[in-house]
Amino acid sequence: MSNSDIVETIELTAKLLELHNEDEFRIKTYTNAAYNLDKYVGELSQLDFTQLTQIQGVGKMMAGKILEMVSTGQLRDLQDLLAKTPEGVIEMFKIKGLGAKKIKVLWNELGIDNLNELQIACENGSISKVKGFGGKTQESILESLKFIQSQAGKLRMDKAVILAEIILEELRKSFDKVEISGQVRRKSETVDTLTFLATYTNSLPDFASEGFTKDEKTSSPFVWRGKFLENKISVEIRYVAENELLNKQFVYTANENHLKHRNENGVSLLSVGLTMGLPNGLTEGLTQESAETAIYEKFGVPYIIPEMREGVNEFGWIKKNKNEDLVTWESLKGILHNHSTYSDGQHSLEQMATYCKELGFEYLGIADHSQSATYASGLLITKVQQQHAEIEQLNKKLSIDRPFKILKGIESDILGDGSLDYPDEVLASFDYIVASVHSNLTMNQARATERLVRAIENPYTTILGHPTGRLLLYRQGYPIDYKEVIDCCAANGVVIEINASPYRLDLDWRWIEYALDRNVMLSINPDAHEMQGYHDMHYGVAAARKGGLTKNMTFNALSLVEMEEYLGKRKK
Repeated sequence: MSNSDIVETIELTAKLLELHNEDEFRIKTYTNAAYNLDKYVGELSQLDFTQLTQIQGVGKMMAGKILEMVSTGQLRDLQDLLAKTPEGVIEMFKIKGLGAKKIKVLWNELGIDNLNELQIACENGSISKVKGFGGKTQESILESLKFIQSQAGKLRMDKAVILAEIILEELRKSFDKVEISGQVRRKSETVDTLTFLATYTNSLPDFASEGFTKDEKTSSPFVWRGKFLENKISVEIRYVAENELLNKQFVYTANENHLKHRNENGVSLLSVGLTMGLPNGLTEGLTQESAETAIYEKFGVPYIIPEMREGVNEFGWIKKNKNEDLVTWESLKGILHNHSTYSDGQHSLEQMATYCKELGFEYLGIADHSQSATYASGLLITKVQQQHAEIEQLNKKLSIDRPFKILKGIESDILGDGSLDYPDEVLASFDYIVASVHSNLTMNQARATERLVRAIENPYTTILGHPTGRLLLYRQGYPIDYKEVIDCCAANGVVIEINASPYRLDLDWRWIEYALDRNVMLSINPDAHEMQGYHDMHYGVAAARKGGLTKNMTFNALSLVEMEEYLGKRKK
């Protein structure tokens, strides 16, 4: 079992123990263990009993439970709890604002044991009448339920890519040539269908394989549709003739709204994509990109990358920006918004900086949580001073062989009234500040927007962090007036973050073009809490490219010299 599997198992056990009124000491034992194990850097599965007991919050009993999970793949305590808990009750933990205590009331007092009954009770007003709930809680539960329903059967980008690669390997056992297409090739932030193109030569195949369950109703002679293993996400395998693979890949990659676009002659992109291909003289050995470039040229526009083929405004973008370079991983010169063991990170400041340098970057911006974030061991003022002293020492050490610098940042909590949570003299001690909301996420649009505007207008704010606080497939994020927030950033010279965590990808790519039109720079930040978290920037780059972010408007594409000059002017 991986560390995350172990932590998730322990966390769920703690929740169910509380749900079933078990001993408080036992609940705390599981809760504390989960909290501390989540911070552990090494592989828990590689530790013996004695080594496990040396981890803070892990006693002999919990060490034995971890060894049980590693050896058997499950935990008997959890299995016993699951056996006496309806599946629908467990699903209630997905609802924002519902913890074990409130779920216990819904289940024991109202007899609600599934999400459908919970929705009905919200819609008929029953929940608002229960002590401890009220109208606002009922409304919040209903909104959360509707959001969960809208996200059913979807995967985040990172999970979809991994599953697509697994299925690809399985399909290669049955087909000569298979390609990933559709939403995964477009690098959509969430995916509801995994699309594959499989070639055939003479007759249409009749695909069947262990692990694949066919949906007879939605399948056809040309398309296999169904599920893979226990995954709820839809899988479709489109059979294409071998000599049509290039143009069919072009067609099935794009959103249908992209293909509907017509040129000056009234011809749709779809018709060009279907008719132009190998049969029209394109030679064997042609790459997918060169084939697609030829299709766009015949249509009358420059090449549009797969990520942008969503049918939003990519044709307008390409007309304005055809000579501009889109951002790439190679464009990035530094990594901003990262956490170390000073707050809730898993690796030390030196480890984070050393690995950043090994990846070839010129600077690391450390932005641990600020003092209000007590849940994440936010930095008290004395701890800020301690970190700054260590940064000075590390900068001497790490810049010996080539220029490299740790920039002194902080992720300062935006408080309920929009203020930042340090006095000005402390804020002034940082090189830059990422201002982010982490609490009170239930404000209406007017108040949430006003809160952000006040934070943006604070002269110490450099970057607005994850602007809506969304968690993909889990939490919508608070509502904001995007145009007002972006306009305010433009007026105050504040950069907007594209949080590259596949859980967030916030700012949403659909607002990147508006930010560029308002001359607002964007920063692709991994929000890394461990060294491997830096690689999440690949997801951020994908989302940024989808929205048309150019290299020259990417904040952390600035070199170290340029970044220091920018931050110096900003401080003045």
